[in-house]
Amino acid sequence: MNTDSSDDIEDVSLFDADDDVSRRSKKSEIRHPVASFFHLFFRVSAIVVYLLCELLTSSFIACMVTIILLLSCDFWAVKNVTGRLMVGLRWWNQVDDDGRSHWVFEARKVSAQGGKTSSEAESRIFWLGLITCPMIWVIFAFSALFSFKVKWLAVVVMGVVLQGANLYGYIRCKVGSRKTLTSMATSYLGKQFLRQTMATEDQAAS
Repeated sequence: MNTDSSDDIEDVSLFDADDDVSRRSKKSEIRHPVASFFHLFFRVSAIVVYLLCELLTSSFIACMVTIILLLSCDFWAVKNVTGRLMVGLRWWNQVDDDGRSHWVFEARKVSAQGGKTSSEAESRIFWLGLITCPMIWVIFAFSALFSFKVKWLAVVVMGVVLQGANLYGYIRCKVGSRKTLTSMATSYLGKQFLRQTMATEDQAAS
């Protein structure tokens, strides 16, 4: 005797699983591939040209001009394009009606649904390039200084200044104003001092 087993079949909704998969894919996907490419292209190219310029050409002027052009393009692209698209941060200088200059640091507000408009993959690419390259230029600066390559020192200092300015600006956007940074540093130092004081008192009591 055949029995109908249709009553034992239960429909299971797959929407939750689909949502989880879509959320993971959105976190890992690169939404702005062109911006991500140029975020690294100019700064990495400047470093590569600096390292290989003596092998490629004997003209110091050509190397210097090429590196400065790459650094300038990187400064403009990171400050005006890639920071806004990849992590939702931007900073700029404006002059008020009284002629006074003000630095403005902004971070994109989270949407009402709590979603982020930038992916985690883009955020990693942005901060990795933003932090690593200035550190490399600082190493180049010490290398040029201790090896007495005075003619290269101006080029290296330009790399430190331009890329360090973007790093400082975006850290200010991410963390907050200078007052916030000062309060964070003061709070950290206060906690360290209190911890050392308590440790000293415990040692004296024992």
